[in-house]
Amino acid sequence: MYQRLLKMDLPPRQSAFLWGARKTGKSTYLKMSFPKAIYYDLLKSELYFQFLKEPHLFRQEVLSIESAEADPVIIVDEVQKIPALLDNIHWMIENTTAQFILCGSSARKLKKEGVNMLGGRAWRFHFFPLVYPELPKFDLLHILNHGTVPAHYDSKNITRAMTSYVDDYLSQEIQAESLVRNLPAFSRFLDALRFTTGEMVNYTTISRQAGVDAKTVREYFTILVDTLIGYFLYPYRKKVNRDIIKDTPKFYLFDVGLSTYLKRLNIKDLRGPDAGHALESYIYQELHAYRQCRELRVDITYWRTKSGHEVDFILGDGEVAVEVKVSQDIAPSDLKGIQAFMEEHPAARAIVVANVDRPRLMKVNQGDITILPIELFLQKLWGREIMG
Repeated sequence: MYQRLLKMDLPPRQSAFLWGARKTGKSTYLKMSFPKAIYYDLLKSELYFQFLKEPHLFRQEVLSIESAEADPVIIVDEVQKIPALLDNIHWMIENTTAQFILCGSSARKLKKEGVNMLGGRAWRFHFFPLVYPELPKFDLLHILNHGTVPAHYDSKNITRAMTSYVDDYLSQEIQAESLVRNLPAFSRFLDALRFTTGEMVNYTTISRQAGVDAKTVREYFTILVDTLIGYFLYPYRKKVNRDIIKDTPKFYLFDVGLSTYLKRLNIKDLRGPDAGHALESYIYQELHAYRQCRELRVDITYWRTKSGHEVDFILGDGEVAVEVKVSQDIAPSDLKGIQAFMEEHPAARAIVVANVDRPRLMKVNQGDITILPIELFLQKLWGREIMG
């Protein structure tokens, strides 16, 4: 069991959605946080088919519960499986004292069918794999290979666990929800992701590798985003002097361990391009989770010029530039991208996350660059010293 950071402090009668990818621990968290709640798990086939056929029965049951106890808390897990329940829930939010917590791994089906999303009557929360403050100890190599999905982090056979996860994802999220018609093509698309994660997305190249057209590839990426398996990282768009890339996103999977698995890697030491790409994915995973957990309205983007200068992550409106390096030996010549960004954004705070033992301050013509050890950067991030 892990102590999770999320605090769903809901006032009386306030309902909520809790969204997160499969196996991140949402159900366990809700059962521990709301031990007296009435729990409906729509993964149970008998319950699913009963409410799918007659969704009004759910309302009748909740009304019966409400008459028996004051202000009941009702948890509905995998709510996206029966969109029709939301109309009943909407009515009960307006007309009863029941409080609903609706948990799911994808809002895609709900959005696609244009169903009732409760019109702002339910707060939205997001659940992630284990983040830095939740880890029992910080073992970077273990994280890069296993990821931080709780079941995978503890797994004694990560290859088997990951294989099962991908197969379950294909069957439960894709096939069961009928999100794609051609499952073999989608499987080839997932295989092609090993060349794409953390890179600028080239739809034409991926379509050729997966054997489907570029339009279908775009739809597949949208499915991964909607089912919370991955995220687009868009380019920083504020142009000063240099000609920058403004339209091509990068793509990151939600968990670095899944990325390592799909790339068929076994990272044995912290050196080389494979370890560098994995570390970059992990840092983005933490930045993204931190922003969501703290409910910050701060953009995370990347910066790249058409001449090849690049900075991994830009926070906010250029206030902070973050570059990730797996190397221990870092010279000013290794940081041309961040120096170019500093030249155009002299007020920017420049940070390099690197595999070093102690923090350093590198002085260059454009200003100061702070080089932080990986764990120290994470401590400062979650201590509100990087992004606020």
